[in-house]
Amino acid sequence: MTSPAPRREDNSRMDYQDTLERIHTALKPLIGEGKVASYIPELANVAPDQFGMAVLNIDGTVFSVGDATKRFSIQSISKLFALTLAFQREGDSLWTRVGREPSGTPFNSLVQLEAEQGIPRNPFINAGALVVTDMLVAHHGGGEGAQDALLAFVRSLAGTGGTGIQINGRVGESEIRTSSRNAAMAHFMKSFGNLHGKVGEVINAYCHHCAIEMNCIELARAACFIANKGVNPWSGEAVVDPSSAKRLSALMLTCGTYDAAGDFAFRVGLPAKSGVGGGIVAILPGECGICVWSPALEESGNSRAGSLALEMFTSLTKRSIF
Repeated sequence: MTSPAPRREDNSRMDYQDTLERIHTALKPLIGEGKVASYIPELANVAPDQFGMAVLNIDGTVFSVGDATKRFSIQSISKLFALTLAFQREGDSLWTRVGREPSGTPFNSLVQLEAEQGIPRNPFINAGALVVTDMLVAHHGGGEGAQDALLAFVRSLAGTGGTGIQINGRVGESEIRTSSRNAAMAHFMKSFGNLHGKVGEVINAYCHHCAIEMNCIELARAACFIANKGVNPWSGEAVVDPSSAKRLSALMLTCGTYDAAGDFAFRVGLPAKSGVGGGIVAILPGECGICVWSPALEESGNSRAGSLALEMFTSLTKRSIF
């Protein structure tokens, strides 16, 4: 017997509250399965048995469940916002320094860089995000300028609900202390001429971008511009044009969930970007932003309960891009 789709209040808005509550109830026995990202000391202290989920329609309607208002370290989800900000500055010339293909390797792998002349496969692996950060450092007068610019940008995307969003300095410093592999990638790309700034400044800005803390509602709000054809629903500002919003969605679908992107697309069917802090942000084009958070991770680096929650969401609602 198939589950009924959530009720539609009118022709443009779905009521997802019952669906979120069903997902939360069904997943309670599994929340905490997996491992937190212990290679970043500050993240190792996060309790794994937490779960929050939010859906935010582009008309501003919010549905949420669990720990949806608890802030967490967004980690690689920041790469989505950094890419958008860099694209505003660089336009299509950005793609001369970073590719648009799935990597098929772990997010912190160096394997492909030598064979591909220091050009990262895509902007969502660490090497690609370092190149994107390098662009922001150049445009904003150094590492601290790049940090401040991305934080302000994320707050603007989240609208009035994002005024309290901050960078967790302890997490940022913890990441810097354990960033040897990222530094190796940065130096390696610099040897190919694909990193222009000082490696230390780029690493510092990158690690502090990852240390931005947001909750599920804030992240779902911040992603709504992609669902809304590039227009921030809260300000009316065109963040990117509709074609670029489409391309961001495509990159999220094919590259946004580490080297498990194909399986994630198969099971969930939504463009998404994950982070090792346990968050996954997704969008349903034309309708809403979605965010789920649960810190315990699968081997791929994606939240285990979060991935299952999004799979259940698209199965129960019969809403995906396919």
